[in-house]
Amino acid sequence: GALLVNERIDREELCGAVSPCSLGFEIVVENPLELYSGTVEIQDINDNDPVFPSSQARLEISESVAAGARFPLESAQDPDVGINSLQTYQLSANPNFALDVQTRVDGSKYAELVLEKELDREEQRELNLVLTALDGGSPPRSAHVQIHIDVVDANDNAPVFNQSTYKASVRENTPSGTLVARISAYDLDDGPNGDIIYSFSSHTPAKVRELFALDSATGELRVKGQLDYEETKLYEIYLQAKDKGAVPGVAHCKVLVEVVDVNDNAPEVTVTSVYSPVPEDAAPGTVVALLSVTDLDSHDNGLVNCFISPGIPFMLSSSLKNYYTLKTEGNNMPGIPILNVSATDPDLGRNAHLSYTLLGDTTFGHLFSINRDNGTLYLLTSLDHEDQVEFNMMVQVQDGGFPPLATNVSVSVFVTDLNDNAPTVLYPHPNTTNTDVVAPGTPAGHMVTKVVAVDADAGYNAWISYTLLQATDPSLFSVGLHNGEIFTARQLREDDAPEHTLVILLKDHGEPVLSTSATISISVAETVKEVLTDLTDVAPANDPRRHVTFYLILAVILVSAAFFITMLSVGIFKCYKWRQSRELYNSSRSTTYRTPGPFNHIDAVRGGFTPPSFYHQVYLTTDSRQSDLLCKKPFTSSPLGSRQGTIRNGEPGLYHQIVGTASRLPTPAE
Repeated sequence: GALLVNERIDREELCGAVSPCSLGFEIVVENPLELYSGTVEIQDINDNDPVFPSSQARLEISESVAAGARFPLESAQDPDVGINSLQTYQLSANPNFALDVQTRVDGSKYAELVLEKELDREEQRELNLVLTALDGGSPPRSAHVQIHIDVVDANDNAPVFNQSTYKASVRENTPSGTLVARISAYDLDDGPNGDIIYSFSSHTPAKVRELFALDSATGELRVKGQLDYEETKLYEIYLQAKDKGAVPGVAHCKVLVEVVDVNDNAPEVTVTSVYSPVPEDAAPGTVVALLSVTDLDSHDNGLVNCFISPGIPFMLSSSLKNYYTLKTEGNNMPGIPILNVSATDPDLGRNAHLSYTLLGDTTFGHLFSINRDNGTLYLLTSLDHEDQVEFNMMVQVQDGGFPPLATNVSVSVFVTDLNDNAPTVLYPHPNTTNTDVVAPGTPAGHMVTKVVAVDADAGYNAWISYTLLQATDPSLFSVGLHNGEIFTARQLREDDAPEHTLVILLKDHGEPVLSTSATISISVAETVKEVLTDLTDVAPANDPRRHVTFYLILAVILVSAAFFITMLSVGIFKCYKWRQSRELYNSSRSTTYRTPGPFNHIDAVRGGFTPPSFYHQVYLTTDSRQSDLLCKKPFTSSPLGSRQGTIRNGEPGLYHQIVGTASRLPTPAE
């Protein structure tokens, strides 16, 4: 019954890093026949040296790095376990660095260089250190690595991670390429000194590099290999961010990745009771529904976390395991609903869950809001048609899938007008005293003045009607219903009052009707002097515009005088021109229209010495002072042709006169 070793046992080959390492076997005993099981525990001996990934390590450290900075070093690997595994590190003596040995979650050791004294590149450009890894055997086994440190001028700013430790969880059956975490660092430098490259730290185990991949540009950590929950439940990954400067600045962080066991049963939510509908003024804390959540899985896979979508006025509370109460957490959204934007998605589940957002809400965010879940558009405050008639906005509908799909729809809100503005009087100005003048004896139908008003509303709400509300003598004046023009209703008599005050009521056609009034002062004056005197008496002494009416009347008088002088000048000029034409006519009977010698005239025409402009002056009959001038034709090369053309275009009566004249012309021989 002796149990013998059949061949040399290598614990590291059989069990690797698993401790304790045991082998099970079964023994059959005869007479009587019985079956026994046994277990052999393979104990580790210190038969393996620690091993560094490389015999040399090179570091570049800026002289501006402050004391206390830490620099991870490459870890040595020792396949032995327990006390025979890697236990500590030692660093050769030097004035600048100390060694800090730390323990990971799994019990393995790693070392970091700690800068105790700041470096000075001008004093020493490089340092050579020796790192020794020791296990716990007796005697201990060791390994060495040469560390060469270059001291260089560094960046002013090194990259900085937004957090030192990241945590993430991933399912063990997660496919390759799945995003685990996204680390982020920033560098205040510009250019290459501010560009960051992400990478694994030098002491990251090779097994981690086989299972995970890191994007050097984006810092995205993704699954690369096949994760196994039974093998490793937690990965401690050390990453670094390095800029692209001549002396790169480096920052380090840690990512804790928890591998989650796969469960094949989803939680089930059961609504026990629902209190619906809920009044919009229900107090916060009002119970809406009772929920129970169950999961058929066991242990951690059976624990559930129940939550609701963010951004809604409800909350969940639990007083008993897996039982929840849905309560109100706020009142209804402010404002009133004006429109419901509705969309459909033929997908199922979360891929069909739609959310509505108002794009560019910085423009109309203070006026409108939209319910994220049902697409109801709310008006948050009152609108003014006079400020803006139309609002155009864009609503985006997005589903809950990955990647999310979205579509946009344009929404136009038109503001209808309400009668919220009363008519405004432009003339006469409410804060000034204006007096209009009418002469005594003015007949009926004479327009004295006009009330000018506007209404800021639109359409029918802006139509203004004018009525005479009060007057010194109601029978003397009337006002146009639609134009505000004030006329004399009858002829002014001598016994009428010299001063009249009219109150005009202005009403719009809105619902309800809004109105205002205007006061008109009318003075009955015989002369302009009386008008100016009355205006001086009426105008307030402290009114800086008291001379405006006087200057207006004076301007009218001056314009009238200028018009009269202009018409008189035109008449005189016309008479002068008429007399000048008479004198010219009389003098032409003795000089201008004297019959010239036919022989000289014909010779001038035939010889071609007479200029073209002279032809239309001499083409006259013998008795041309009693006839009209003939129409002149364009000048031709032949004087005779020109003369014949002129004759043909003349009047019949004149044609005979020309013919008679031509018959008296001398012959060429003469």
